[in-house]
Amino acid sequence: MSDIKNKVERDRRDFLLSASALGIAGAYMATAGFNPAIADELTKSEKPLKAAFSNAGLQATWCAQGKQAAEAWGKLMNVEVTWFDGQLDAVKQRAAIDNMASQKWDFVAIQAFGIGTLVDPVNKMIDAGIPVIDLDTLIAPLDTINVHTMLAPDNIFMGSSVTQQIVDAMGGEGTIIMTQGALGHSGAQGRAKGFEKIIKNYPKIQVLNTDPADWDVTKVARIWDTHLTKYPDIKAAFFHNDDMALAAANVMKARGRTGIIIGGVDAMPPALEAVMDGRMLATVRNPSCRIHGWAVAAGVAAVVSGEKTGKGIPKNIVTDGPVITKETAPGIAWMERHFLI
Repeated sequence: MSDIKNKVERDRRDFLLSASALGIAGAYMATAGFNPAIADELTKSEKPLKAAFSNAGLQATWCAQGKQAAEAWGKLMNVEVTWFDGQLDAVKQRAAIDNMASQKWDFVAIQAFGIGTLVDPVNKMIDAGIPVIDLDTLIAPLDTINVHTMLAPDNIFMGSSVTQQIVDAMGGEGTIIMTQGALGHSGAQGRAKGFEKIIKNYPKIQVLNTDPADWDVTKVARIWDTHLTKYPDIKAAFFHNDDMALAAANVMKARGRTGIIIGGVDAMPPALEAVMDGRMLATVRNPSCRIHGWAVAAGVAAVVSGEKTGKGIPKNIVTDGPVITKETAPGIAWMERHFLI
């Protein structure tokens, strides 16, 4: 009996010591700026919320994936997501956002097709007290518009990291073409800067062409048919997104020009497969699922917790993803299937 009593006393002492240790650890983490209950903040809204989303155009696989991610995160967090398709056209997106601004929402999230094209309807919503979350590209320079926050990758990093891999594969010399997205898109502008940042260090590399294709696979196929006729020697090509890269690769294959080194941006599932099987040298993840999913989380926090710009949430949040290799591609593909990156 005394053994049992001793064991009970030891268990009681161990429990008290453990509880004390946990209390000390919790107090330490709190003084160090870490809240042990931080996970409690990522919770769904008790009441259903209504959110409006728009991105550049659902013809682009990155945008289509973003819509799926926003809807999936919306279901988890009790948010009904209504979509306003930009249709890869600044005029059509403006009409859609004018329509959005005529309605009442708990919060909205927008990826503009071009900088400055949506300022008036966005300001109308901001003035009405609706938190507006900027996705991926600038609606307007952040010091000129009171968006709740901006969720976007470092586009210069994405452009430079893929370009560096292409240049290394070229051996630092030869000819290259950059096919740009929409020139009024801040993401495209950053990717172009990243490309130029690397290329300027290689005087033996000649840039043959930098025409934009506006994210449009039909346009890029037409442009690249012309390139392959005009330029008999193209060693490499950098594309501002994977959709354009793979569309051009199909034209190259049809024309028997499969030796061109290809790099892209976004790391969409077809591009992950292309990297794994060698049809593309490299891509980098522009995390559509993070950007659109985190927009839902930011909107819920703004409405439910009263989170304010510059206090609860910074004005600009960098949402970078990794450069893709054959080794990392399978893990990225899994995360994308679950809308995690």
